[in-house]
Amino acid sequence: MMRRFDMRLPAIVRLERTNDDPESEFHTETQNVSARGVFFYLDQPVPAGTRCEVTLTFPPHITLTDAVRVRFTARVIRVEAPLPSLRIGTAAMIEDYEFLRSTGSSELLSALQRGIAS
Repeated sequence: MMRRFDMRLPAIVRLERTNDDPESEFHTETQNVSARGVFFYLDQPVPAGTRCEVTLTFPPHITLTDAVRVRFTARVIRVEAPLPSLRIGTAAMIEDYEFLRSTGSSELLSALQRGIAS
């Protein structure tokens, strides 16, 4: 329902730890980002409902200021069938976020919110 911005950004995804598996960390890239969600690729399926942490760096050409790192706490809501390259599309709903660098953070948030209103 939110406007999605096609952004292929490097991402670090950390999946929540379960009783059976240790915490997993993946270096990947996003397909798109909105104010409420992020879509990225993994090399293994993740069950819907899995909590994760996604760290992105928005580059200066997007923020119109310094690069801004953002860490999202999210929950996987959809997993797509693997592509021929074996990458599995994963959609996660953002539940919370924090800026890891304060410079430019308000401008980035404003830009994402303007996209929502469009």
